[in-house]
Amino acid sequence: MAIEIERKFLLANDGWRAAVERSEPIAQGYLVGARALREGHAHASVRVRLAGERGWLNIKAARLGIERAEFEYPILLDDARILLATLCDGVLEKTRHYVRVDSTLFEIDEFAGDNRGLVVAEVELPAVDAPFPRPPWLGREVSTLAHYYNVNLIAHPYRQWSPAEHTAGDAAC
Repeated sequence: MAIEIERKFLLANDGWRAAVERSEPIAQGYLVGARALREGHAHASVRVRLAGERGWLNIKAARLGIERAEFEYPILLDDARILLATLCDGVLEKTRHYVRVDSTLFEIDEFAGDNRGLVVAEVELPAVDAPFPRPPWLGREVSTLAHYYNVNLIAHPYRQWSPAEHTAGDAAC
């Protein structure tokens, strides 16, 4: 079984921008998304993603926390486009920026559309307790806050959040 260990953070400032190695546009949607998960009809999200000129199918366990089962498979680019256009409940768009700090890669997602204004940094780790650098631009950790999960941003976009939702934990969402 493939296990993803990922921590997610808000950003404290734009200091990361000068260190971007590369960026790519991403569009993604869910074949099994937030509603099915929330209503208990599914144990995993099923995501279709276009990343640059590549298509991906991703299955991720519906579980809060930094450690989750995840499976990812390449799919034909045209298939990914068709799935996004016809079978997904919505499409989330973002630009992913790659920033390396020492030997650690941070993936910084800058969201567009109804999620414009949300920018998060993710770091994948080899172990739950693995150390990693904390650059000054890394802000509050939101790894366990479900409303920051991409699967939830389609049904409840960032630009529709109340002021309380921007600062509170899951109880406010």
